[in-house]
Amino acid sequence: MLVSAGETAHDRQPLDRQSSWGALAAKRVIDLMGASVLLLVLAPVLLTAAVAVKVDTAGPVLFRQRRTGWQGEEFHVLKLRTMRVGAERMRGTMAARNEADGHLFKIRDDPRVTTVGRWLRRFSLDELPQLINVLTGQMSLVGPRPLPVEDSSFTGQACRRLQVRPGLTGLWQISGRSDLAWEDALRLDLEYVDTWSIRLDLAILFRTLPAVLRGNGAY
Repeated sequence: MLVSAGETAHDRQPLDRQSSWGALAAKRVIDLMGASVLLLVLAPVLLTAAVAVKVDTAGPVLFRQRRTGWQGEEFHVLKLRTMRVGAERMRGTMAARNEADGHLFKIRDDPRVTTVGRWLRRFSLDELPQLINVLTGQMSLVGPRPLPVEDSSFTGQACRRLQVRPGLTGLWQISGRSDLAWEDALRLDLEYVDTWSIRLDLAILFRTLPAVLRGNGAY
């Protein structure tokens, strides 16, 4: 659980979004400014990674996948391609090798992942194009990760993940990433939904870079 020094239980009570328009507006401003600055600063890294993807294997540089976002709206998340073309069609034949549970599908040594793709995933560089999703308002810098499942697949408590915009990073990402079981990942997502604040967002952003550099659960 992410609790900063001096933070009280009162500070972490569920946010009344009807009376928090100012905080939500501030979150959007942070998203716009943060995504714009990051795209500008990381443009050379993104360009180099894109060239590496193109040279490594045949296929498009960007991978677009339909995901469920805020209030069940579907959108196409953008990523640098880390798998061989046709990898999604192979998923059904690899179900027995899935090492995750719930809505997650993860294979630590997935044979579909390219050589460059493994390096990109190690440092989450494949996620950088999602800064464009942030600029368009489909995502936020911080929030539950958008999962590649239809809205109808969310039942019970999992539906509450859709009450906020999905994020580029979140409690899940700084707490183990793919090493987490679905139940633990869901618990962290719901904790974020129930206790969101600008201060919590900034704390998560501050802890994201160290988590990325450690690479735990990145595959």
